[in-house]
Amino acid sequence: MTEEPESAYECQLEADRLRALRRYEVLDTPPEESFDRITRLVQAVLQTPIALVSLLDESRQWFKSCQGLDVRETPRDISFCTHAIRNDEPLIVEDALNDARFAKNPLVVNDPNIRFYAGVPLHTPDGYRLGTLCAIDRQPREISPAQLAVLQDLARIVVDELELRSIARIDPLTGLMTRRSFDLDTAKEVARYKRYGSALTCIKLDLDHFKAINDTFGHAGGDAVLREIGLILKSAFREADVVGRLGGEEFCIALAETKPERARIIAERIRAKIEGREIPYQGEIIKVTASLGVAGITQQDQAFADIIGRADSALYKAKTDGRNRVVAFPF
Repeated sequence: MTEEPESAYECQLEADRLRALRRYEVLDTPPEESFDRITRLVQAVLQTPIALVSLLDESRQWFKSCQGLDVRETPRDISFCTHAIRNDEPLIVEDALNDARFAKNPLVVNDPNIRFYAGVPLHTPDGYRLGTLCAIDRQPREISPAQLAVLQDLARIVVDELELRSIARIDPLTGLMTRRSFDLDTAKEVARYKRYGSALTCIKLDLDHFKAINDTFGHAGGDAVLREIGLILKSAFREADVVGRLGGEEFCIALAETKPERARIIAERIRAKIEGREIPYQGEIIKVTASLGVAGITQQDQAFADIIGRADSALYKAKTDGRNRVVAFPF
């Protein structure tokens, strides 16, 4: 069983670790070949029936990649990986029935009947242990130094993949989601709407006369504007909202649990912030405005792109009506 943290310091360390885990935005995502390839290699090199990329949140160990098991998660308080992330070194259990920590563990005495466990902590570049890459057998056994070295190398590759995955999700200029990650996350929001019927609204934002800014100040000046817009948008929305740069000067926000009437008020607030912002660049001040379109989800929508289409129509009307304004669909 997992021991309770012994001090406020340990509680803070765990809170920081969980915050680091959430930054990767990987929990409860579908299987990915880049991680499955690694666990298949673990199976082949260590000759074990089970190999996992296991990540630990507050209450469970969740498997980003899972070979040899039919489940995707188990309670954290019975997980071997909880023990493994307490130290920097690998955790090797040659026979769980002969180890007092695990002999009565439900995962040992019941399915999957773990006897052998080898887990290497997944260390982030900033020092947090998010989970493990582990190999499991239903028979007691040993692990050779060469096998352990390979397992450690593969654990580093898992972290590299997590880093690359995180970079691919974020637009480096604005710090917002890329189009691909925005599409993936909004698909989840649509699925949640279909399941629970909760409100979901889209705000589409386009900077006015952005080409003129590039022509006047150059692309570096345009980039300075885009960075500032990214800061405005990141500070204006909740963690639950999905905020992305779709390309160029186009941005989009998915607001969960928010009706169009409320979203329109939020959009107007954003418009005013952008209009009032003075962006310093090479001794000059750049001013910019934005047009915004708002639309809510309907029962007929199959994808978030359907909502974006209506928000685009509202945005087009905002442009044709004179720019620097918010229009909600239907208008």
